[in-house]
Amino acid sequence: MKEGYGPNAPALLSLKQRGAALAITVDCGITAFEALEEAAEGGLEVVVVDHHVAEPRLPRALAVINPNRLDDDSPHGQMAAVGVAFLLAVAVNRVLREAGWYGDRPAPDLRQWLDLVAMGTVCDVVPLTGVNRAFVAQGMKVMAQRGNPGIVALADLSRMNEAPEAWHAGFLLGPRVNAGGRVGEAGLGVALLTAPDYATALPLAQKLDAYNNERKEIEASCLEAAIAQVEGGDMHDGLVYAVSEGWHPGVIGIVAGRLKERYNRPACVVAMADGVGKGSGRSVAGVDLGTAVIAARQEGLLINGGGHAMAAGFTVAADRQNAFHEFLANRIAAQTGDGGPVAELGLDGVLQPRGATVELAEALQKLAPFGAGNREPRFAISAARIVKADVVGSDHVRCILTGEDGGRLKAIAFRCADRPLGKLLLQSGGLPIHIAGQIRVDRWQGRESVQMIIDDAAAVS
Repeated sequence: MKEGYGPNAPALLSLKQRGAALAITVDCGITAFEALEEAAEGGLEVVVVDHHVAEPRLPRALAVINPNRLDDDSPHGQMAAVGVAFLLAVAVNRVLREAGWYGDRPAPDLRQWLDLVAMGTVCDVVPLTGVNRAFVAQGMKVMAQRGNPGIVALADLSRMNEAPEAWHAGFLLGPRVNAGGRVGEAGLGVALLTAPDYATALPLAQKLDAYNNERKEIEASCLEAAIAQVEGGDMHDGLVYAVSEGWHPGVIGIVAGRLKERYNRPACVVAMADGVGKGSGRSVAGVDLGTAVIAARQEGLLINGGGHAMAAGFTVAADRQNAFHEFLANRIAAQTGDGGPVAELGLDGVLQPRGATVELAEALQKLAPFGAGNREPRFAISAARIVKADVVGSDHVRCILTGEDGGRLKAIAFRCADRPLGKLLLQSGGLPIHIAGQIRVDRWQGRESVQMIIDDAAAVS
């Protein structure tokens, strides 16, 4: 909120004045042309470590490390910035070893940081393919060793009572680490993950947990207002766009993600203040949002902007707001055609409740880690009937299903009580419905059972 996103010249030059000779940007910098030019003129060397879409022109820097440079022919463009940073550390370590640097000192074991690489890779929602898959698979093993006091404190606070999986990183740990930067103190996440012991880490984890609860409240308020705005106005076929004064810029990315899920459209949310809007966007498969935002900046419609296919950020002046919105909608319409993206739901098989066993769920886990690019297998239960359904938490729907084989299966659908899916589950009246979702082991108080995580449902016609 004070300095915006990415490197800025005053901050870089103040580091130089305080004695810094080198600055490293991570997950930003690839389009920070003006800021890095001023830094170079001021005598500060900069290394850019980024993964966002690059332009033909590169920023002035000592080195620009980005698998998405136009002149990069490596097969690793899907890496998150945390993976790029880790491979930079690997390369530096190799050079130091070859130079004899470790002759009289111990070399670091870089594998100890794979838990951080895994968490960052999952939370950035990049495809879990290629090297990313290796990072997350090995990083979960490192995380299970509970060697990082900060992650251990967060895991305990989050009541993680099982071996860590990718979804733990994405839904339990990551949001808490990020909460400080979104609504509180940006340095808390670093302080937690570098804490020397559990006693130091625990109060930091508790503080981040409190900020995460505050973030949820702010997010819920912003999301409610954004939904009302979208549904009360004219929505472009291919784009959801919401803008308002007073929205907290720390949650707009999460709200954009919620809108994307709700409407199956690329979604942008803009927080206006003092005549300038800070925006964040999330996209759907097949729509390259980052390239569209970069094109808008090149057209002079934005103060700044960039991103990658599935996510983007931008800064727009109030008097350019409508023009940017129209430009973006037209660019996306050219990619999706009339009517916008069509929602698709892939299925891997059909089950009856008795076929959903703990053994099946454990066998499926051998295909993990799951995430973008490696979707968890999804099954349909055909003509299921809901024996019982109720709302748990704020808006989750919990069910007990039965099928033609007479078996029963626990199931839950998240964040849907007020949406068509939730209403169908709660009001099915015993009529048969088709249900699709994932099969997972549910461990509770030392007991194991199987549960379906519901993605969608449809009445039997």
